[in-house]
Amino acid sequence: MLKPDTRKRHVVSYENMSAELAAAFAEKYPKGFNDYLPDLKEYKKPDGTPFYAVTMEFPDAIYLVKIQIKTDDAEDIERWLEGEEEAENEEVAGASVSADADGGTLPDDNISQYGGDDEEPSENI
Repeated sequence: MLKPDTRKRHVVSYENMSAELAAAFAEKYPKGFNDYLPDLKEYKKPDGTPFYAVTMEFPDAIYLVKIQIKTDDAEDIERWLEGEEEAENEEVAGASVSADADGGTLPDDNISQYGGDDEEPSENI
């Protein structure tokens, strides 16, 4: 028969981890987000709202480290599917390309940072 797990359980946000827990987290996930993404799981609060966390286990405790992530909500997806978001973005983009006080258009000072398709890539990148 299995002995019950008597380790203490804690929930802590990524931003509020202790120095010891942060060091263990960095050791387990040295590349950050790309490393812990497969371990990220959704949990439900007592009121039913979800949060996402990664489990960190130690001999005396188990921590759920809450990670803040933005998820799509149904209304955003519906607007995107209906094309409303694109129309709003076009309106905003059109408004930002307005004329300046002299009646001319605003210059794009950083155009030199973009290469053309016919240029060879730089080896300094």
